[in-house]
Amino acid sequence: MKNEKETISMVTSYVAKLLRTRFGKGPEAVNVSLSNSCIVFHLRNFMGPVEQFLLTQQEESAFRYTRELMMEALLPEIKVFLQENARIKVSEFYYDWGVHNGSGAIIGLFDPLPESNPDYPGKQELQSRITHVTAEIQKKPRHIESWWVGTRMLLVFRQGITVLLEKEMVDLGYTEVLKAAKRRLEKRLLEEEIDTAVLLGREIADLYADWDFDRDRSVVLYIFTE
Repeated sequence: MKNEKETISMVTSYVAKLLRTRFGKGPEAVNVSLSNSCIVFHLRNFMGPVEQFLLTQQEESAFRYTRELMMEALLPEIKVFLQENARIKVSEFYYDWGVHNGSGAIIGLFDPLPESNPDYPGKQELQSRITHVTAEIQKKPRHIESWWVGTRMLLVFRQGITVLLEKEMVDLGYTEVLKAAKRRLEKRLLEEEIDTAVLLGREIADLYADWDFDRDRSVVLYIFTE
């Protein structure tokens, strides 16, 4: 059984090579972080020429659609690799892209998730504020939990937030339109209404969000400056 440092090194090398092979251009850096509940891949400067062109033409939806197709093909491979080579069992993946700086994050949650994680300074207040923002956009989460992943990442997990209108949009095939609208609105409100500098003493470097409407789950990933 490899130790955590060896595992992270092996997984980082595999994912960087896989992305480079499939996309034609790999990220400038792949940072992998592990906790008892999840594994997070933070990708920096991950943007090919075609994708850059799409974004200069204001075609963010086409960019995200392209990435969606690639992730549907890649994530099962990553899942099998983690299981067979690192003994890491991921039950579900989430991902999001920072189109403004070419960054990205892939989050794999473990099964089963612990019902609760260790407390940290500001945890209850942060979760209360996120619950309030979630209720503004959707509804109050049935369950919310958060935990640190390494020293710079904080993951927030929510369950039971999807409203009937969203379920109907998903059934009608508008999942990506729905996600695009929710990302734009939710990220804006999270940054406007929650001051992490006050609550946690940390400044936001990147913010990611994704949803699994079938499971009625969502994650928000904060990455803070060093």
